[in-house]
Amino acid sequence: MTTSGGNASCNGGQGCGTVFKLDPSGKKQVLHYFTLSTIDGWAPAGGLVQDSKGNFYGATQLGGTTGVGVVFKLQPGGMETLLYSFTGGSGGSDGANPNGPLVLDRAGNIYGTTTEGGPGNAGVAFKLDAAGSEAILHTFSGKPDGANPMAGLIRDPAGNLYGTTNIGGASNAGTIFKIDPTGKETILYTFSKPGDGEFPQAPLVRDSAGNLYGNNVMGGDDDGGTVFKYDTSGKETVLHSFGAGNDGQYPNGVMAVDSAGNVYGATVRGGTFASGTVFTIAP
Repeated sequence: MTTSGGNASCNGGQGCGTVFKLDPSGKKQVLHYFTLSTIDGWAPAGGLVQDSKGNFYGATQLGGTTGVGVVFKLQPGGMETLLYSFTGGSGGSDGANPNGPLVLDRAGNIYGTTTEGGPGNAGVAFKLDAAGSEAILHTFSGKPDGANPMAGLIRDPAGNLYGTTNIGGASNAGTIFKIDPTGKETILYTFSKPGDGEFPQAPLVRDSAGNLYGNNVMGGDDDGGTVFKYDTSGKETVLHSFGAGNDGQYPNGVMAVDSAGNVYGATVRGGTFASGTVFTIAP
């Protein structure tokens, strides 16, 4: 997906975003152009997930019936269906401005987070069933709870959901949380400063042993962000603090962990030319 571009008559000439396909030869096809409309979203975020039939699911931060984002389905040929329009805002029960990759289970339920919405406008975790009916799994509330999740969710084989909040927690520097299949939320870890990271904004990654990995866009020894590991015993370890010398700064985006335990990711600043780096961290 692209957040902008596409229809030049949309969003003051900047476009409202697209969904595109690249075939093995590198040929691009735009499957959908988002529009400023109550029956479509715009400014897509968080990438796409695909079901066993080839359908894609995603979210937009804006658009829909009240302008605060939607969840959509896109068939392989490009036909879009609006599954849900968010209605939330401060004081409301629903979320607003969904973000991060969605998660599908085998029954066709969709899970995700919104950055804002809910009674305190601190975001929610939600579930959509196959019919498009929404259930709020958790409403974030700030200290000591997390607030404003920006990275979506991941799901383990037992049906537990994991994610991060950008702020909130005891130090207002963000949290790692878990939501079990009954909807109970537990704060697994609260980030703090100095030394520790702060403000996680990217999706977590889970390895085969159940350890969680992620990054913080700021914090650490040199305030250039960190990569962290949260292990199955409940211990958080800062694997690397960015910012020193020609190191990268401000890691963000999805990371990957290989079978040997190497962690891969990227920073948006730093490096030799101050334009970002691609890095690997050995176990």
